[in-house]
Amino acid sequence: MDAKPSEEPTPSVDAQPSEEPCPADDSHRPADALPPEGHRPAAGTPSSESSQRPDATHPPTGPASLHKGPSAGSSTGSEDTASTARPFAHGGGPKPPERPKEPGGGILMGRPFGVPVYVAPSWFLVAALITWVFGGQLDRVLPELGALRYLVSLFFAVAFYASVLVHELAHTIAALRFKLPVRRIQLQFFGGVSEIEKESETPGREFVLAFVGPLLSLILAGVFYLALLAVEPGTVPGVLLAGLMISNLIVAAFNLLPGLPLDGGRMLRAVVWKITGKPMSGTVAAAWVGRALALSVLIGLPWLTQSGLLGADATDSVGMDTVLDALLAAILAAIIWTGAGNSLRMARLREHLPELRARALTRRAVPVETDTPLSEALRRANDAGARALVVVDADGEPLSLVREAAIVGVPEHRRPWVVVSGLAQDLTDGMRVSAELAGEELLDALRATPATEYLVVEETGEIYGVLSAADVERAFVKAMARPS
Repeated sequence: MDAKPSEEPTPSVDAQPSEEPCPADDSHRPADALPPEGHRPAAGTPSSESSQRPDATHPPTGPASLHKGPSAGSSTGSEDTASTARPFAHGGGPKPPERPKEPGGGILMGRPFGVPVYVAPSWFLVAALITWVFGGQLDRVLPELGALRYLVSLFFAVAFYASVLVHELAHTIAALRFKLPVRRIQLQFFGGVSEIEKESETPGREFVLAFVGPLLSLILAGVFYLALLAVEPGTVPGVLLAGLMISNLIVAAFNLLPGLPLDGGRMLRAVVWKITGKPMSGTVAAAWVGRALALSVLIGLPWLTQSGLLGADATDSVGMDTVLDALLAAILAAIIWTGAGNSLRMARLREHLPELRARALTRRAVPVETDTPLSEALRRANDAGARALVVVDADGEPLSLVREAAIVGVPEHRRPWVVVSGLAQDLTDGMRVSAELAGEELLDALRATPATEYLVVEETGEIYGVLSAADVERAFVKAMARPS
């Protein structure tokens, strides 16, 4: 999961670089400007009374989704890492709250169990490849078909990916049964992916969640075998059923290999997690086995095909088939190796996620009324050592937050003539967050309502301070940069 720091430093509330961000002591705090003694938020440093709710077993939702392992029918491990790089909006102008958008990822095919299913553009490339390869095999088995063999091959490609969809639906149903949200199912190059947004809470559930996919593929292979017994060999239905039986066996066997990001790797992770009691230990073990599998596929698959051990005649020359085998092995190895690395990064994220605490990251704020000139508001903030402004009504109820980007855009000589209400973003329910939020809960709350600043309140409703999305992002990047 990649997280990139902002290229521009976040300006202080008075837009003067010479000011210190937030002094450690409270000696200059006016009585009405900041939270009571003992509850003052420290700018970027943990409070002695900070409350966190760590849950190391749950990764953040969204772009950092927990994906299954890649294969020709497994839950692939692209990990969608880019989605966690900048989880919050940083626009300069005020933006109304936005509803979470559809995940997208191709052509929407339906919503079984309420989960959107997409077909990625890469699927069409693979479907064309399967049609061509299977069509060549049909020409040797059923030469009387002629050009119709490609239509039969296209039907096989669609039926095969329908089997992949069943494999992914097995993961999805199990996840929903365990109350784990599923973002989407995507059929793509070399298989499919079920994007499960949270990790299982126990190793037993993790094992079941991983195992149901290969289990359904084995069941499908059995169903196709029974159907094959009822048709005449050497016919189009017989060839199709035989191909689907073999392909589902291959999908199940490949996914049961004990290395991340494959389903077998997640099963291995669950076993190590159960033995050691540490999810991270299971992830590390399964990820390194996955990397070993990637090297084995890269070297072993071309050797097996060239040696004749897979049923073909051994050959000493380098032909087109050998090149294609090597290319296929390289692609599979790259997918497995990348997925294993992504799994390790996700594990590190889950380990450091509880370090993100709203109480520790909140900036001290000064309440100002709507008609207060900007220069006067900044003077009060500087005197209090605060870095944020909250616009309140006559009764002290917060109305809006003054945006940093708007302050920077006002020249110093204009600040006495600009009132703070003209630079503020109206508060919505989603922009009020609890000071007790931490880790995944904090990220979920901010991601649900994209904004640049949020009002942090105590459980009693008292203003605690202002949380900048840029501060959260920098803390996120800093935590991810530390070794596990």
